[in-house]
Amino acid sequence: MSFTPPQVAWGALAPVIAVLGAGVLGVLVEAFVPARARRWTQFGLTTVALAAAGVALAALWPKTAESAGGGVVVLGGSMILDRPALLLQALLVLLGLLSALVMADRTDAGQDAFAPSGAAVPGSDYERVATARGLAQTEVFPLMLFALGGMMIFPAAGDLLTLFVALEVLSLPLYLLTGLARRRRLLSQEASMKYFLLGAFASAILLFGIALLYGFSGSVTLSAISDAVGSTAGFDPLLIAGLAMVMVGLLFKVGAVPFHSWTPDVYQGAPTPVTGFMAACTKVAAFGALLRLVYVVAAPLQWDVIPLLWAIAALTMVVGTVIALVQTDIKRLLAYSSIAHAGFVLVGVVALQQAGISGVMFYLMAYGLATIGAFAVVTLVREVNEGPGGPVVAEATALTQWTGLGRRHPLLAVTFTLFLLSFAGIPLTAGFIGKYAVFSAIVAGGQAWLAVLGVLASAAAVFFYVWIIVVMFFKEPDPSVERTTTVVRSEGLTAVAIGVAAVGTVALGVLPAWAVDLFDSAAVFVR
Repeated sequence: MSFTPPQVAWGALAPVIAVLGAGVLGVLVEAFVPARARRWTQFGLTTVALAAAGVALAALWPKTAESAGGGVVVLGGSMILDRPALLLQALLVLLGLLSALVMADRTDAGQDAFAPSGAAVPGSDYERVATARGLAQTEVFPLMLFALGGMMIFPAAGDLLTLFVALEVLSLPLYLLTGLARRRRLLSQEASMKYFLLGAFASAILLFGIALLYGFSGSVTLSAISDAVGSTAGFDPLLIAGLAMVMVGLLFKVGAVPFHSWTPDVYQGAPTPVTGFMAACTKVAAFGALLRLVYVVAAPLQWDVIPLLWAIAALTMVVGTVIALVQTDIKRLLAYSSIAHAGFVLVGVVALQQAGISGVMFYLMAYGLATIGAFAVVTLVREVNEGPGGPVVAEATALTQWTGLGRRHPLLAVTFTLFLLSFAGIPLTAGFIGKYAVFSAIVAGGQAWLAVLGVLASAAAVFFYVWIIVVMFFKEPDPSVERTTTVVRSEGLTAVAIGVAAVGTVALGVLPAWAVDLFDSAAVFVR
């Protein structure tokens, strides 16, 4: 009996290995590196790992053109590194690097966004001692790398078991990161529990759907399921129910209605740098997986499964926009805005056109840059309260606390305005090009009513984006409010992230041709 060793394309796995390997090294750094040098060691390791992953992805790009079918099949089809997967992984690396900058930054008082001890009971003596000693949660960096590694596997998964494993790898670190906010500790821990329960439901439904699809096709690989779909005549309940449940599991991760429960609570309670990371990167990964599932497996079922996605896209755009209109907390407002944007992206997913794939990827890039930039701005706007041990600086998330910010800190307010205008889809911003791409794709797909509804929702959303601008620039502060709102000085890492996001938002809006051509050339999935 002879043993045939498996052939593993290690080069194709290099980007994911770099990220996950750095996460493992980060755990060792926590154990062996002295506390005083730990933060910069972790940040340096994270930066080098993401840079190495970016270089590896650039090296893989020409190989996808040379290979048969335009992609590299890894581990017997468990992962497929085609051009859409590589572009989405590159976008995740870029957004992950910007998120790492915001996570690593500290104010001039030496505080970051994370609790000094995540295991401490909020308000306990142990937590007060940890705060007084200046302890820091530097394990947020390996946790972020583990989550990012799972996200990079997600859109490249060629079989459903790999998809499920990637879902767990990206979700578990996020549950922990959500509960590590320095301020409002109970709210943060509540958000962590809610996110865990939400993720548990998503995982269970996804796994049940995988079981049904395996019962239908006898395989968990997307190519085999696609072949079985093509040879199926008539209605098959296992196929329809299985596909619907797998899609629902993914829709939980993007925050689509009616699977958005507790998503605003999680965004509000999590540390703001983590909120930005989740809002941008999780959507990129989940929509990448959803694109592959729809275009490889579900496309022939245009009148069986796809109408369900039409309804969810319409409901998500409307509900996210309407509820955002009445929000008074900036993080909850951006959370419901994120839900509305999930609906806009879904419009491109259900177009079932090649232009839909490229439009979704462009939209995710535009949305990701604006989202991380906007939440980075939120981390710098603070309220100052007098505490027993001196002034206490906490994030000012109430919309009334942003009154007059444009006059006191015009540069920061103008930058935040740029991100809001991109969210609203105003011309000369990346958001306008993204919305035009997905709406034109759905019109070409024969569902113009979704484009009309999307335009109406976008027009309604302009109200609350412009209202924030009015609050910042044209309203006078309320003299009865005793708390003082200010913009804190920091080490500058957040400013770098905001600057890169702002430049990207303008560049993609003014000169979008290169990005549009790039995504158009990569809008084909390999089976």
